[in-house]
Amino acid sequence: VQLQASGGGLVQAGGSLRLSCAASGRTASNYNMGWFRQAPGKEREFVAAITLSGGWTYYADSVKGRFTISRDNAKITVYLQMNSLKPEDTAVYYCAAALRWYGARDLYDYWGRGTQVTVSS
Repeated sequence: VQLQASGGGLVQAGGSLRLSCAASGRTASNYNMGWFRQAPGKEREFVAAITLSGGWTYYADSVKGRFTISRDNAKITVYLQMNSLKPEDTAVYYCAAALRWYGARDLYDYWGRGTQVTVSS
């Protein structure tokens, strides 16, 4: 499975961005998906995850109520809608895929290259 994240950019605090993660590969639609992020000098941290059906989602407390994860299985694409962005959301955002449900655990099978999100104050 190959993952390609896009949609990052520079935005002012309070603004919004939508990240996309396109998956390709014969069985890409069979995977649970997650978003993680890594800020400079910090460890990678969990942001959000969604089951392969899209019926269950899970969020880090730091983004709950501001970010929404969703997926379009026809397009084999996962989205992360980010609203009310804060400077502390600045990071490289990575999408990940796993056959098993790992939720926030950093055990996913496949990882994309990441897309930079910068939030200015």
